[in-house]
Amino acid sequence: MTTPTSHALVRLVERSPSISGAEIASELIPPPQFEHASFESYRPDPDFPSQQAALDRLNAFAGAWRAAQRPGGFFSRKRPARIELPGVYLDGGFGVGKTHLLAALWHVAHGPKYFGTFIEYTALVGALGYANAVQLLSGARLVCIDEFELDDPGDTMLMTRFLGELMAGGTRVAATSNTPPNALGEGRFAAADFLREIHALSSNFETLRIDGLDYRRRDTEGHAEALPDGALVAHTAEALATRGHRVSLDGFDELIAHLATVHPSKYIKLIDGVEFIALEGVHELSNQNAALRLVAFIDRVYDAEVPVIASGIPLDRVFDDEMMAGGYRKKYLRAMSRMIALTTGELPPHE
Repeated sequence: MTTPTSHALVRLVERSPSISGAEIASELIPPPQFEHASFESYRPDPDFPSQQAALDRLNAFAGAWRAAQRPGGFFSRKRPARIELPGVYLDGGFGVGKTHLLAALWHVAHGPKYFGTFIEYTALVGALGYANAVQLLSGARLVCIDEFELDDPGDTMLMTRFLGELMAGGTRVAATSNTPPNALGEGRFAAADFLREIHALSSNFETLRIDGLDYRRRDTEGHAEALPDGALVAHTAEALATRGHRVSLDGFDELIAHLATVHPSKYIKLIDGVEFIALEGVHELSNQNAALRLVAFIDRVYDAEVPVIASGIPLDRVFDDEMMAGGYRKKYLRAMSRMIALTTGELPPHE
């Protein structure tokens, strides 16, 4: 591992961030790509009528909040659209605009309201404890869950119970799932799985199916970019720092080891203020716990839109064959796609 020589270079492995419950809650907002997402800016594909149908239904779901914004609010003569169910589930493939629609709904809703990935909510519960997490989010008008994960029975049961308590208190819930591109044979839509796994709450959710193609037409055959050696990574990091950028420089093994000492809910603070991440000596992982921590870290890096410079094997090749054949395959595919974007300078908006 090359030792940073500039005051502008930092090491992530030397950071031990702390984060309070209030700070975690404050981070539960749409990522920067969707800061201004709206129903009006969503562009449904005319070849797939289900996109327009989903847009119309979510507009109706948001009817009560819109009514409260009109003169007269809830006491106006025009009654708000009736919401039959407190939950809505957006079911579709990769890149059809589910996250855009979810963020648009969040922007329309009145607070308190929260927006985060499934992993972020489970991290919240892990960091605060179940009772404290429920107390923190109780009273929310809306909870949005992006990329609802179904591959961990324990986490799914935890979130089902968690959402059940919130919905019993009047909270509305909107969720999406994510099917990676070209994941042949894995089933394109996850609605049946979602409703089966949250059976205790399934009657509270309306499913909106969204067909379509990935509007980014992402090249899934490419690979993450990698520099030939660590010295070049260090030189590139130093050059960026000299220009005034805030750059981190770490060895891959050291970072992987450090992630095990930091709760995933704190990963966002780990990269706070960093504009570029430089990694030396990337190699294939064989430990699944380490791989899953890397997935969670990459999610936060991707949300923060921080480019990555790395040496060794391309980052999207770090998951071994056994991992890619296992139950977390979808998580690894998503992380691979994001690592390609992070290293090639192509940071598209979320699905």
